[in-house]
Amino acid sequence: MTHVILWTYEVAPEHEAAFAAAYGGDGDWATLFARAEGFIGVELYRHGLLFLTIDRWASRAAFEAFQARFAADYAALDAKLAPLSQNQRYLGGFDRP
Repeated sequence: MTHVILWTYEVAPEHEAAFAAAYGGDGDWATLFARAEGFIGVELYRHGLLFLTIDRWASRAAFEAFQARFAADYAALDAKLAPLSQNQRYLGGFDRP
Protein backbone atom coordinates (compact mmCIF):
# COMPACT_ATOMS: atom_id res chain seq x y z
CA MET A 1 0.00 0.00 0.00
CA THR A 2 1.53 3.31 -1.06
CA HIS A 3 1.61 6.19 1.40
CA VAL A 4 2.00 9.83 0.31
CA ILE A 5 2.73 12.97 2.33
CA LEU A 6 1.44 16.28 0.91
CA TRP A 7 2.70 19.78 1.70
CA THR A 8 2.09 23.18 0.13
CA TYR A 9 4.49 26.12 0.30
CA GLU A 10 4.32 29.76 -0.71
CA VAL A 11 7.71 30.86 -2.04
CA ALA A 12 9.02 34.38 -2.58
CA PRO A 13 10.25 35.03 -6.13
CA GLU A 14 13.86 35.42 -5.01
CA HIS A 15 13.82 31.88 -3.53
CA GLU A 16 12.11 30.01 -6.39
CA ALA A 17 15.23 28.40 -7.87
CA ALA A 18 16.74 27.42 -4.52
CA PHE A 19 13.41 26.04 -3.32
CA ALA A 20 12.90 23.97 -6.47
CA ALA A 21 16.44 22.58 -6.18
CA ALA A 22 16.03 21.62 -2.51
CA TYR A 23 12.49 20.23 -2.71
CA GLY A 24 12.57 18.56 -6.14
CA GLY A 25 13.06 14.90 -6.97
CA ASP A 26 16.86 15.10 -6.69
CA GLY A 27 16.97 17.71 -3.95
CA ASP A 28 17.99 17.79 -0.32
CA TRP A 29 14.78 16.22 0.96
CA ALA A 30 14.88 13.36 -1.54
CA THR A 31 18.51 12.72 -0.62
CA LEU A 32 17.61 12.49 3.07
CA PHE A 33 14.53 10.33 2.45
CA ALA A 34 16.54 7.96 0.21
CA ARG A 35 18.59 6.93 3.24
CA ALA A 36 15.53 5.01 4.47
CA GLU A 37 13.99 1.79 3.22
CA GLY A 38 10.64 2.19 1.55
CA PHE A 39 11.20 5.63 0.05
CA ILE A 40 9.85 5.84 -3.51
CA GLY A 41 10.37 9.45 -4.52
CA VAL A 42 9.45 13.13 -4.29
CA GLU A 43 7.39 15.06 -6.81
CA LEU A 44 7.28 18.85 -6.96
CA TYR A 45 4.51 20.85 -8.64
CA ARG A 46 3.91 24.58 -8.85
CA HIS A 47 1.18 27.08 -9.61
CA GLY A 48 2.72 30.55 -9.67
CA LEU A 49 4.50 30.93 -6.35
CA LEU A 50 2.57 28.09 -4.70
CA PHE A 51 4.38 24.73 -4.64
CA LEU A 52 3.08 21.27 -3.79
CA THR A 53 5.29 18.38 -2.72
CA ILE A 54 4.28 14.74 -2.80
CA ASP A 55 6.57 12.42 -0.85
CA ARG A 56 5.95 8.79 -1.83
CA TRP A 57 6.63 5.87 0.50
CA ALA A 58 6.01 2.14 0.15
CA SER A 59 3.82 2.25 3.27
CA ARG A 60 2.90 4.35 6.28
CA ALA A 61 5.11 2.04 8.35
CA ALA A 62 8.11 2.82 6.12
CA PHE A 63 7.54 6.55 6.61
CA GLU A 64 7.14 6.13 10.37
CA ALA A 65 10.38 4.11 10.53
CA PHE A 66 12.13 6.93 8.64
CA GLN A 67 10.75 9.47 11.12
CA ALA A 68 11.98 7.47 14.09
CA ARG A 69 15.46 6.85 12.69
CA PHE A 70 16.17 10.23 11.08
CA ALA A 71 14.28 12.68 13.34
CA ALA A 72 17.37 14.77 14.10
CA ASP A 73 18.47 14.93 10.45
CA TYR A 74 14.92 15.88 9.42
CA ALA A 75 14.76 18.68 11.99
CA ALA A 76 18.17 20.03 10.96
CA LEU A 77 17.29 20.09 7.26
CA ASP A 78 13.90 21.63 7.98
CA ALA A 79 15.57 24.44 9.95
CA LYS A 80 18.20 24.98 7.23
CA LEU A 81 15.61 25.26 4.43
CA ALA A 82 12.92 27.15 6.38
CA PRO A 83 13.97 30.57 5.00
CA LEU A 84 13.15 29.44 1.44
CA SER A 85 9.39 29.34 2.01
CA GLN A 86 6.60 30.98 3.89
CA ASN A 87 3.19 29.69 4.93
CA GLN A 88 4.05 26.04 4.60
CA ARG A 89 1.03 23.83 5.17
CA TYR A 90 0.90 20.12 5.90
CA LEU A 91 -2.05 18.64 4.02
CA GLY A 92 -1.69 15.16 5.48
CA GLY A 93 -0.55 11.62 4.93
CA PHE A 94 -2.70 9.49 2.66
CA ASP A 95 -2.79 5.75 1.94
CA ARG A 96 -3.80 4.27 -1.38
CA PRO A 97 -6.91 2.16 -0.76
